[in-house]
Amino acid sequence: MEFGTIGSVVGITVICYLAAVAVRATPLDNKWLPVICGILGGVLGIVGLQVIPDFPAGDYITAVAVGIVSGLAATGSNQVFKQLKNNT
Repeated sequence: MEFGTIGSVVGITVICYLAAVAVRATPLDNKWLPVICGILGGVLGIVGLQVIPDFPAGDYITAVAVGIVSGLAATGSNQVFKQLKNNT
């Protein structure tokens, strides 16, 4: 993955993070956040493959995998910030 293509992956992560923040404001149980972020990331991976010329995937399976990992990274980054905040 070239340095220029990281922006599209970060974009998926940010969109999934914002979706998780929106879902957190609803009465839906927070245990569903990783699933929601993973599915949304997979969908955005397919969209990225179609729309972004330098997307870091050449086929649908890889695009879905990149999207899912990016979506789950949004959940993981939120947990890292929570843990760091609780330890200080």
